[in-house]
Amino acid sequence: MIKILVVEDHTIMREGLKQILKETADIVVAGEASKAQDAIEKVGNNNYDVVLLDISLPGRSGLDVLKQLKSMKPNLPVLILSMHPEEQYAIRSLRASASGYLTKESASDELISAIRKVAKGRKYITPSLAERLAFKLEDDNKRFSHEELSDREFQVMCMIASGKRVKDIGEALSLSVKTVSTYRTRILKKMNMKNNSQLTHYAIKNGLVD
Repeated sequence: MIKILVVEDHTIMREGLKQILKETADIVVAGEASKAQDAIEKVGNNNYDVVLLDISLPGRSGLDVLKQLKSMKPNLPVLILSMHPEEQYAIRSLRASASGYLTKESASDELISAIRKVAKGRKYITPSLAERLAFKLEDDNKRFSHEELSDREFQVMCMIASGKRVKDIGEALSLSVKTVSTYRTRILKKMNMKNNSQLTHYAIKNGLVD
């Protein structure tokens, strides 16, 4: 039996995931969490075979949580679940030792096979992501500007490029307006850009936002 910890802050989505998994004979939801700290405590106090982790948790990046979980239990498979397309976070997630990356859009079709695969210690990579990784290897000497950003800076950059205001970003990430503005300044400097319009143009050109 594969014991799963589901980490998802949206109740409807969490219940939907549980419903999908309920139909299997070899997978059981052994725990659930809606906040980062709850997930960390549950992993510390229990033994799970796979963690299904939402990348967009309130107040803390799912990538930060992923890194902490892997530092606690290096061999624990963590499958990232995200509302964001693969272009945004898939490669970053794999670099942070995720066992796979699954978009919420495809979860109903791929979730069970993905869990079974990572539970065996393997990586779950979609054909489209495999292609991106292949191109990434070919262009290994060519680093894009956004690859110089930290995970949090990258998250803020994508939200700015999506048209979100500093205030809205702060509320979504539980950060002060001043802190978000500081991130924005750092992002522009690292990417050698002057304003939000340039960020937006760059993000669209490189498929980082819809």
